[in-house]
Amino acid sequence: MNRSWRQAAAVLLSGVSLLACSTVWAADTAAPAPASAESKAAKVLRFAFRVAETGFDPAQISDAYSKSVAGGIFDAPLQFDYMARPFKLKPATLVAMPEVSADFKTLTFELKPGIYFSDDPAFKGVRRELTAADYVYSIKRHYDPQWKSPNLYLLENVKILGLSELRRQLMKANKPFDYDRPVEGLKVLDRYRFQVKLGVSDPRFINQFSDAAFLGAVAREVVEFYGDKIMEHPVGTNAWRLAEWRRSSRIVLEKSPSFREELYAEQASTAEPHLNAQIAKLQGRRMPMIDRVEISIIEESQPRWLSFLNGEADVLEEVPADFASVAMPNNKLAPNLAKRGVQMVRYPRAEVAFSYFNMKDPVVGGYTPEKVALRRAISLAVDLEKEVRLARRGQALPAQGPIAPGTFGYDPLFKTEMSEFDLSKARALLDLYGYLDRDGDGWRDLPNGEPLLIEYATQPDSQSRQLIELWHKSMEALKIRMSFKSAKWPENLKAANAGKLMMWGVSWVATAPDGDTFLALGDGAAKGKANKSHFDLPAFNALYLQQKSMPDGPERLAVMKEAQKLMVAYMPYKLHVHRIFTDMAQPWVLGYSRNIFVRDFWKYVDIDTDALPGQQP
Repeated sequence: MNRSWRQAAAVLLSGVSLLACSTVWAADTAAPAPASAESKAAKVLRFAFRVAETGFDPAQISDAYSKSVAGGIFDAPLQFDYMARPFKLKPATLVAMPEVSADFKTLTFELKPGIYFSDDPAFKGVRRELTAADYVYSIKRHYDPQWKSPNLYLLENVKILGLSELRRQLMKANKPFDYDRPVEGLKVLDRYRFQVKLGVSDPRFINQFSDAAFLGAVAREVVEFYGDKIMEHPVGTNAWRLAEWRRSSRIVLEKSPSFREELYAEQASTAEPHLNAQIAKLQGRRMPMIDRVEISIIEESQPRWLSFLNGEADVLEEVPADFASVAMPNNKLAPNLAKRGVQMVRYPRAEVAFSYFNMKDPVVGGYTPEKVALRRAISLAVDLEKEVRLARRGQALPAQGPIAPGTFGYDPLFKTEMSEFDLSKARALLDLYGYLDRDGDGWRDLPNGEPLLIEYATQPDSQSRQLIELWHKSMEALKIRMSFKSAKWPENLKAANAGKLMMWGVSWVATAPDGDTFLALGDGAAKGKANKSHFDLPAFNALYLQQKSMPDGPERLAVMKEAQKLMVAYMPYKLHVHRIFTDMAQPWVLGYSRNIFVRDFWKYVDIDTDALPGQQP
């Protein structure tokens, strides 16, 4: 396959989009390097992340970008059907769906024989089969204090019998975690079967077993072989293996020769009928159909957009909001892009973008009336209509609560103060609770007379800068001093997990179509993990646990709504928006859709080499 066309692709481009950006392109972007012999011979899918990864160990990662890569390397027992709408679970490494007891407390899994890990020096030349013991070991790793799992709360909430007790016992005795000690709640039944027993009923806990970047199978030999370097050496049973990693710059995955035979059998899409011809063409093909995935880290919106426009990327995930009006005026594909055959997929992601307040911080944290008043006043000064229109270019919906569209618990009619913009009310709250200008310098002070200064963590990218500008104007209107501390996203994540940031703007994404994960943002048991704010309110915690054990229905919805109201009242988070995303794919990419609960979409796509520019008939 000849991909040298990329060097001349810009010549083929025309229309408003290119003309608007051509001067900057010449100034800021180097000419593409010649294609290597390997890339000429292989089908390579290229795209970019807008945020850097942190690593690829399921026991240690929580960011969406690292999880996206890990999801292609590791196998969870279950997976979401790629094209099915509504979303539907199906077996991945299992012979059938798990057996689940009537009280939802016991889950029994049976693996398919003949699934193998990718070859690795840790296996010392032995072809290593996936067994039930690998899943049991991988679950236990989250309880091992050595790995500081940010996802442990998801397991502790359901109280897998004996594991939390074992963890506490060994920590108290200052002993390493004992992986070989049996516990009632997690058992290997035989080579291919394992069982999980819970202390509480959770009808939706089964969803966790679809997240390969959380409960994907990791081999014990690999962890012991690489030790503290395990983040750099992911070895799994899924379709891909890590071929190259330049931290915060480039990630390359290659097709694993050890991957089992899986044939493309996706059903025609009623939601995306334009894909049906492509789906028919791919039927019966062995997956994955491409050879390599090359992921660049491009934090700035402009070069990421231009790399796609210039043919240097095959897929553009999340068209930057800066270019929404150029790429899709009135949310429709621009005529010049349509003429080129560019494909557009528009979707609301199950996520919420927010700014959190560190509840442990002496300035913005706390549960006393004056602390709640400060957070609520800050929230009331945020003009979400302006944020959606200016910084997000209309690609978002104001959030009323944490639960996002596309998940159980979301109510489009739910209305709260969270989206309210009212400077007069905000000023009145601050005046009432003593946040006054006591020294005459024009800025409000704390009730005790000390200076009031809010520090907001951010990143050095264009959209963050636009959001900062809005924050600056909002706080200036309240006469509250706010400073901004910029760092790379992984650095901010590390500081957030350690509780060192006063405020930070980030988003939270669901891994299954249920609102529980958004309520976990306020769960006291998830402090420092999902709950970056360290919010810990007994009344909220009780509601959170209550809804977890309830079957879906109006009763659960009512409890979830009450929990959301408490989050709004105490304001540990300023919930901004639920973003609407648009992806684009080049015309030679076949089968591209967007299932927001499937991380490794590249397993389901192919590249039509006959459609590549510069190819001869």
